[in-house]
Amino acid sequence: MSVLSGKKILLGVTAGIAAYKTAFLVRLLIKAGAEVKVVMTPAAKEFVTPLTLSTLSKNEVISSFTKEEDHKKQWNNHVELGLWADLLLIAPVTANTLSKMATGNSDNFLLATYLSAKCPVFFAPAMDLDMYRHPSTKENFEKLQSFGNVMIPATSGELASGLSGEGRMAEPEDILHFIEEHLSSNLPLRKKKVLITAGPTYEAIDPVRFIGNHSSGKMGYELAAAAHAAGAEVILISGPTHLQNPNEDIKLIRVQSAMEMFEATTKYFSEVDVAIASAAVSDYRPRISATQKIKKSSEIMELELVKNPDILATLGSARKNQVLVGFALETENEEENAAGKLERKNLDFIVLNSLNDQGAGFKSETNKIKILFRNGTLKAFDLKSKKEVAQDILTEIIGLLNA
Repeated sequence: MSVLSGKKILLGVTAGIAAYKTAFLVRLLIKAGAEVKVVMTPAAKEFVTPLTLSTLSKNEVISSFTKEEDHKKQWNNHVELGLWADLLLIAPVTANTLSKMATGNSDNFLLATYLSAKCPVFFAPAMDLDMYRHPSTKENFEKLQSFGNVMIPATSGELASGLSGEGRMAEPEDILHFIEEHLSSNLPLRKKKVLITAGPTYEAIDPVRFIGNHSSGKMGYELAAAAHAAGAEVILISGPTHLQNPNEDIKLIRVQSAMEMFEATTKYFSEVDVAIASAAVSDYRPRISATQKIKKSSEIMELELVKNPDILATLGSARKNQVLVGFALETENEEENAAGKLERKNLDFIVLNSLNDQGAGFKSETNKIKILFRNGTLKAFDLKSKKEVAQDILTEIIGLLNA
């Protein structure tokens, strides 16, 4: 899935013949999973209609500071729109708009929005050959880039004047690819592979009954989503849960038992950079799992259990350069028990959950954690959503990778 998925993209359209390509550009951005709003300069409506772009984007197209509603003039808030966007893309950028952007001239709604935007700005120039090569144009390119704006260079080809040369706006597919590559290159876990275990394991007593726990898998799934958003290639090994894969690009491996999770985890561990063991793995399993449903026959049923392999200890003994993170859910002597687990299993740090903290633990939408490091440092965090907790954990992992 594209890094643009879920992004709020504001597309600015100016008055060049290449404006006709913005219909295709909007469709590609929507297909990539982005939410798109369009702002046009008044003159741009001569080249492509607001109706076309509003239909494709499913949002009203804005081209002026005011609009008529119920026979009353309403204000279009350029500041609000500029703050809404995760990314502003102006395509095409004519020589006229380029000059105004460089000098801070705000004589239309698009330029006012540009000056209000706090997000990354990309611009795709489109103009005739001589205009593109003019010293003033080159100076404006340099000036805009010195502001932190990102230029999507024009290509060479047939121009509206009939000439052939540099100045043709990049094709919509190339614009999309350029932005995706630029955003991906800045992601902290780009080119890293992350293995995450999540959820419970179920140990079969018979075809109907099992030994399990209350883990929902929410923490692990949030970690997987956050790692993918940070640019990582993610392998998510999940025990039984109703949760769906956070992203189709995440490799989701569903398992039932601790033995299945052990096999899957050890299979992939050697090829990853980071492993996060957030699953609540059963410590024991029935020595014999009945092939048929066990019938009720006596007041007492004895069940013989055997130990499951310790997944985290196995990873800790096999690790080379990987960052390895474990979880500890405790009810007493919490920090002492977590510190012991951290040492025994050769972890970089351990995430401590306490069932004594309200809003933490299984099945909740929130969590309250402490992180214990190998050097004895402890960081305590406030109660947060599991999405925010996942980001806190990844921040610590990224710090270790960059140390």
